[in-house]
Amino acid sequence: MGLLDFVFYSFIVVVSVQIVFYAFLFGKFAFLKSKPPIKETVLEPVSVLICAKNEAQNLKQFLPLILSQDYPDFEVVLINDASHDSTLDVMEKYASKYSNVKIVNVKNTEAFWGNKKYALTLGIKAATHKYLLFTDADCKPVSNQWIQNMASHFVNNKTIVLGYGAYQKINKSFLNKLIRYETLLTAIQYFSFAKIGIPYMGVGRNLAYHKNEFFKTNGFIKHIKIRSGDDDLFINEAANANNTSISYLENSFTISNPKTTFNSWFRQKRRHVSTAKLYKVKHKILLALFYCSQILFWVVSIALLITLFKWQFVISLMLLRFVIQYLTVGFSAKKLNEIDVLYLLPFLEVFLIGFQLTIFITNLISKPNYWK
Repeated sequence: MGLLDFVFYSFIVVVSVQIVFYAFLFGKFAFLKSKPPIKETVLEPVSVLICAKNEAQNLKQFLPLILSQDYPDFEVVLINDASHDSTLDVMEKYASKYSNVKIVNVKNTEAFWGNKKYALTLGIKAATHKYLLFTDADCKPVSNQWIQNMASHFVNNKTIVLGYGAYQKINKSFLNKLIRYETLLTAIQYFSFAKIGIPYMGVGRNLAYHKNEFFKTNGFIKHIKIRSGDDDLFINEAANANNTSISYLENSFTISNPKTTFNSWFRQKRRHVSTAKLYKVKHKILLALFYCSQILFWVVSIALLITLFKWQFVISLMLLRFVIQYLTVGFSAKKLNEIDVLYLLPFLEVFLIGFQLTIFITNLISKPNYWK
C-alpha cells in the first residue's frame, strides 16, 4: 500500500470519527425536542450569587434585571472581590433599597490573593437558601423568567443545572461571530455530554446547583490554586448522569458583553483552556479526539485534493461530513438563537482550530494568572 493509499484510508477513519461525534453524540442535543418548564414544580427559594471585581458600571446596568425577576422567593448575594473602584458603593446602594440583597465584602488575604474561588466560597457559605444560581456581573437574563426556568429543573433528584450563557450580537464583526460560534460549539458539547450521562463542564455565566453538592466535593479545594475553573472544574468533579439537568429554552439564557479585540479574547480563553488538563481522563480523551479529528479532516482533505488522489471520493466524503455538521450545528443554533453563525461555518471552524492550537502552545510556554 502506497503513501497516498494510507492517507486516503486515514481520511475515511477521520471522517467516520467526525460523523460519530456530530450525528450521534452532538445529535443528542441538536435533535432533542424542547420541553417547557414544569409548571407543577414547587418553586424552592433560590440564592442568586454574583461575584464582582471592579464591576461598578455593569452592576448598575444589569443588577436591576436580576432584581426584577418574576420569582416568589429569592435573594441576591453580591460578592465584592476586593474591588478598587466603586463596586462596593453600588452594592450598598441596592442593598439599602432591596431587602433581598445581601453583600459579602471580601478583602484580599495573603493565602488567597486575587482568587475568585475564595470569594465565591465565602458567598456560598453566606447564602441563605440551599439552591444556588450563579451568573456574572456583566450578564443579563434575557427575560424575567430566568430564575423560574433554571429552578424548574431541580426535580427528580437533579441538583445541578447547566444553562446557556450567550454573548451579545455585534453586526458586521467577524470576531463577534467567532466568539459566538466558539460559545455555541462549547454549549453543544457540554449539553450533549450531559445528555449521554457524562457531564463535564458548565459556564459560570449561567449555572445552578444545590449547596450540598458544593460541600460534598469540599468546594473548590482540589483546584483552589488554579485561577479559573470555579465553574467547569467544579462541575467536572461534582456532576454525574443522575444529578445533572440542562436548561436550554431561551427564557433561561443569560447574555454577556463579548470581548471586542482579539487580544482580550485571547487572554480570556487562555484562562479557560488552562483548566481542561484537570478534567477527568474520559472527558479529556473524548475532547482531544474530537479536536484532533477536526484538524486532521482539514489537513488530510486538502492534501488529498492537491494531489487529486481519488478526488471524487474525497469530495463525496467531505460533503457528507459537511451536511451532517450543518444539520447538527444548525438545529443546535436554532435552539440557542445563534443561527447567523451558520453562514460562515467553515471559515469560523478553521479559524477557531488555529486559534485553539495557538492558545494550547502559548499555555505550554507560560501560565495565565488572575481572573481579572
